[in-house]
Amino acid sequence: MAQDPPVQDLMNYEAMAQDALRGVAKAALKRAAVPEGLPGSHHFYITFKTDAAGVSGPNDLLSKYPDEMTIVLQHQYWDLAPGETFFSVTLQFGGQPKRLSVPYAAITRFYDPSVQFLLQFEPPPAAPAEAKAAPAAVAAAPAAKVEPPPPKGDATIVSLDQFRKK
Repeated sequence: MAQDPPVQDLMNYEAMAQDALRGVAKAALKRAAVPEGLPGSHHFYITFKTDAAGVSGPNDLLSKYPDEMTIVLQHQYWDLAPGETFFSVTLQFGGQPKRLSVPYAAITRFYDPSVQFLLQFEPPPAAPAEAKAAPAAVAAAPAAKVEPPPPKGDATIVSLDQFRKK
């Protein structure tokens, strides 16, 4: 008896699920952008591909991290502006305020260590050099830092494998 060939996912459910989960990160950033800031001990480690289309920031900063960068939003971040397709924030690097703009599609990890909540995403394709956005202007503000990704300890990892047909 011949087996039927596997059915092709013409709906592209994997991409839709990734977009939906990125919506969780977007909603969290919108909550963090209120004047009161993040509630309680919540804070975010956001890892993104610096070579993804639409990522912008000062050339000196992005050239230090040519592939991936992790930023921390905790106590010292300014002008957080979550939009529909990207967010912008001012952080301090080496004592200098720097403005970054990051499309949600460039995010590869979103982690809130206060509740061990972790989302991991498929990395986007790298943007061609001519398609990369121009660096954003530097805005005034004080202190946050780039840190290595959080340890892979007891984080809650949301896996899409459980929803796939076997």
